[in-house]
Amino acid sequence: MSLGNLRDFLEQRVTAALTAAGATDAPGVVRVSGKPEFGDYQANGIMGAAKRLKAKPRELAATVLEHLDLDGIAEVEIAGPGFLNISLHNAWLSEQLNQRSTLLVAAVSSQTVVVDYSAPNLAKEMHVGHIRSTIIGDATVRMLEALGHNVIRQNHVGDWGTQFGMLVTYLRELDDTEGAAGSVLADLEEFYRTSKAKFDADEGFAERARLAVVALQAGDPDVRALWQQFIDLSLTHCQTLYERLGTTLTQANVMAESSYNDALPGIIDSLRDKGLLQESAGAQCVFLDEFKGKEGDPLPVIVQKSDGGYLYATTDLAAVEYRSKTLAADRVMYFTDARQAFHFKQIFAVAAAAGFDTKQVSLEHYPFGAMLGRDGKPFKTRAGGVVKLAELLDEAEERARTEVRGRGELTTEDDINQAGQTIGIGAVKYADLSKNRTSDYVFDWDAMMAFEGNTAPYLQYAYARIQRIFERGEVDLESAADMPVSTLSEPAEHQLANALLRLQEVVEQSVAEGMPHYLCTYLYEVASRFMKFYEVCPILRSEGDQKASRLALCVDTAQVLKGGLGLLGIDTVDRM
Repeated sequence: MSLGNLRDFLEQRVTAALTAAGATDAPGVVRVSGKPEFGDYQANGIMGAAKRLKAKPRELAATVLEHLDLDGIAEVEIAGPGFLNISLHNAWLSEQLNQRSTLLVAAVSSQTVVVDYSAPNLAKEMHVGHIRSTIIGDATVRMLEALGHNVIRQNHVGDWGTQFGMLVTYLRELDDTEGAAGSVLADLEEFYRTSKAKFDADEGFAERARLAVVALQAGDPDVRALWQQFIDLSLTHCQTLYERLGTTLTQANVMAESSYNDALPGIIDSLRDKGLLQESAGAQCVFLDEFKGKEGDPLPVIVQKSDGGYLYATTDLAAVEYRSKTLAADRVMYFTDARQAFHFKQIFAVAAAAGFDTKQVSLEHYPFGAMLGRDGKPFKTRAGGVVKLAELLDEAEERARTEVRGRGELTTEDDINQAGQTIGIGAVKYADLSKNRTSDYVFDWDAMMAFEGNTAPYLQYAYARIQRIFERGEVDLESAADMPVSTLSEPAEHQLANALLRLQEVVEQSVAEGMPHYLCTYLYEVASRFMKFYEVCPILRSEGDQKASRLALCVDTAQVLKGGLGLLGIDTVDRM
């Protein structure tokens, strides 16, 4: 049986001891110790409980210690004004590691969780602005599924609206006698740029484009056919990039803006029936008291334009209703740019007022910061243009191949290319995932490709080093997997073993807060502690039970690194 969440396990024990000591409803507040020399975990809840009880913290701590059930598990001492320092016993750590299943993420619950992520605008090719939503969302769904949740991916791609009238009109008017349409569509970015220039310069074309929007939304079969041609090709471009990135999104996960088109009149009717609609300058709006401007004026949520057209807000309300009622979601997680934070606050509030959501659903927006260049401005090409995602991944793989080739470990081009792909893509993804989601971050090739520090290459190198240990020692991996951890006599062994047992708690915290960087920080800690263990504890030069125990620690570390990186959507390599 898996231990599960080690922090929660200790928290429950300390909380129970506080209750027995007379401090009811007082959490143990157990945290990982910031200084390993003072223990593995620290319980900080006694000071708060003592304040409420008007008791002396150290005296309450002593009473808690009398009731604390950690016999055979840990040594506990009172420190400072009333902290409890918890040091796990080596024998207990070994026992947990030898269950092996402890090193896997265990299912804990089974909610239906809808995750809205990636959502590129199909009018253009995917660029660097789409990468954060795509990889943060995908890492989250991987962790959610590992924890036993029923995850429904929703790729809410932009495929509707005014710009598509422009694109369809341009496509329709091309002279296709020699396949011009197909050749232009091969470069979606250029196709968009050319059609936009024509839209801005040619009023006749612009008017035809606006009429095409009306025809598109009305279901005109000829316009719809041209629109579908563009959408299909755009989605194919997206899918190619998803596969290169190693994300789990497929075309089956696409739930585009256009999917909700038939539901939009009903959204307006429902808002009207609830008495929430007001007309303002010819548009249909919802005004809620909690949203006001700087001067105290109410801010509208516009749901229908004066010409009868619908907006993003209308579609998002339809999506809330669909996800809440049709998909019966317990939780809906939206991963979008931080600039949309206010939009989603309004959408969630309107949905609640209109009854589009359900009582059990939790609507949650997880905003992320921007990717910046070294100049602190949004990341651009040297010419100042948008960086295409495909070109970014090409450069990542080429840089990784150059690095691998220079290290001399791999000699065949096939091996170098394979490693370059894995390391390059992993480096780009990890550089993003390892940063606090809410922060802007600077895109730095040198930093992300480094083989030291908190980077994917460093973690992949730690994993590859373990494979080399077994190769040099001529140790069969399958037999090593059955070796028990029998001794943790050195501090570096203890600290590594303790870190290995924390995977479950870190994954649960990452999912609860939508913060994949917690898992990255943890994996970096595991790799760093392994490197320290490797430096101070001879492995292949050890003998008998000690050698077997240290080899077992290597197996366990490799399992956690490979499994943890896999939850981030990053592969490992055996040699670098």
